Amino acid sequence: MRLPSSIFVSVSLFTAETTAALYLSSTYRSAGDQIWQGLTLLFTLLPSVLVQLTLTFIHRDLGRDRPLILLLHILQFGPIVRCLEAFCIYGSVGRVEEPYVSITRKKQIPRGGQSEEVERQVGQAEGKLFTHRAAFARTSVIQAFLGSAPQLTLQLYICVLQQGVSIGRGTLMVISLLSIVYGALRCNILAIKIKYDDYEVDIRPMAYLCIFMWRSFEIATRVVVLVLFSSVLQLWVLPVVTLNFLVFFFYPWILFWQSHSPFPENIEKTLTRVGTTIVLCMLTFLYAGINMFCWSAVQVKLNDPDLINKSQNWYRMAVYYMLRFVENASLLLLWYIYKTDFYKFICAPLLVLQLLVAYAMAISFMLVFYQFCHPCRRLFTSNMSQGLWDCSALLCLMCDSTSPQNRPMGKDAFEPPRASTGQEPADDGAHDSASEATGDAPNDTTYDMLDDTVCDIPNEMGSNVGRRNQWRHQPQSHLQCLEHHNVYGAIQSIHSDSYHTLSYLLSATWIRL
Repeated sequence: MRLPSSIFVSVSLFTAETTAALYLSSTYRSAGDQIWQGLTLLFTLLPSVLVQLTLTFIHRDLGRDRPLILLLHILQFGPIVRCLEAFCIYGSVGRVEEPYVSITRKKQIPRGGQSEEVERQVGQAEGKLFTHRAAFARTSVIQAFLGSAPQLTLQLYICVLQQGVSIGRGTLMVISLLSIVYGALRCNILAIKIKYDDYEVDIRPMAYLCIFMWRSFEIATRVVVLVLFSSVLQLWVLPVVTLNFLVFFFYPWILFWQSHSPFPENIEKTLTRVGTTIVLCMLTFLYAGINMFCWSAVQVKLNDPDLINKSQNWYRMAVYYMLRFVENASLLLLWYIYKTDFYKFICAPLLVLQLLVAYAMAISFMLVFYQFCHPCRRLFTSNMSQGLWDCSALLCLMCDSTSPQNRPMGKDAFEPPRASTGQEPADDGAHDSASEATGDAPNDTTYDMLDDTVCDIPNEMGSNVGRRNQWRHQPQSHLQCLEHHNVYGAIQSIHSDSYHTLSYLLSATWIRL
């Protein structure tokens, strides 16, 4: 049985951050900064109350006769008591023979194409420790994204306004950043264990390292971008944050309403419909808070019995990171345009470049994790790099199709002008049926990727089918196809020259800086 070290880390970060926040709020009160004091206490007490409620709900203490535990939770000492209880359970293992054990069956990750099922006996003590670990994994995520992330953003904003970092504020910022990264790491591990619950998952140290670097760069970059933008456009940061939050809050509900699924009733038997609705709203609230700062590894799906989407959707992940990269770049551009004299001692272009490179490094570590370090990568139904490449190609195709000069010519462009009498051809249905009947026949077709036109080369098909296909698509001459390819080659060469010129300018600028 493993030592409950994750529980100790969670409680240590929770206690350290709460203590540092209370000390810092007292310094704000001494300095007369009541607004900063109130916000600091808000981002400390709100997640603490949610953590107490989560631990009480998971352990089902409301239906048990444990008044002392409930009192300690009300006094905000619940995590400490739960940690001591978990270590007491761990210390008592093996001393007393357990009268009852359960048998679990887990599949091993297939290595040679075969997956073996392994049975293992689980005692009562190990089952209780598993419940404690699951509870603290969820509380770490709540503490990270509903408390530590807003706290870090607030304290960094105060540092920018006051042009200085005190010892207490710097300590709280460091602890908050560690708490956020640890919460994101627990979120990734929790998602893996939920999605692959039937398998015995073994996470290696290299996977932990990749997740830590990925989340560190991603969250730190996001927080700095929000702080820089809010320091010059204070009135516009609230609409940006509110819009982000509302989009991710209502997104699972919109998917649930579109699926026409019944209201989930299997969350907890003792909960009424109102209580279930409150729990689901809190779940989507946490989901929105996570996606505000980073990609949520746990995707909420309200029409699923486990409330979690267990499929791996590369397209959704790619769209999220593309849009988030564009948003961060836009916010940095607005900060660069409206920056004040306070930033005159900072090389603004270099700072923008560093933040964009840091976010790109976060994406790189994410790709390395899913491609090489994910413990269940052999179970992926599709390759991640191929999925992301297909998604980017789809977005590029959509952008090319919406541009006026590259808009593809539809079928109407190849159809001959019809008679002015307005009468439709009598055998239009026959033409359609013939085209559908011969759709699977081989046809030598060349595609011009410049403007998406089609050059049909007639094949050795029957005269009637050939005549009907010619009525639907008038073939272009080979000379026109060659002209299209020549133009496409010229544009490719121009793009290549532009790329080398841009690379040279960037290198020269970097050397000058």
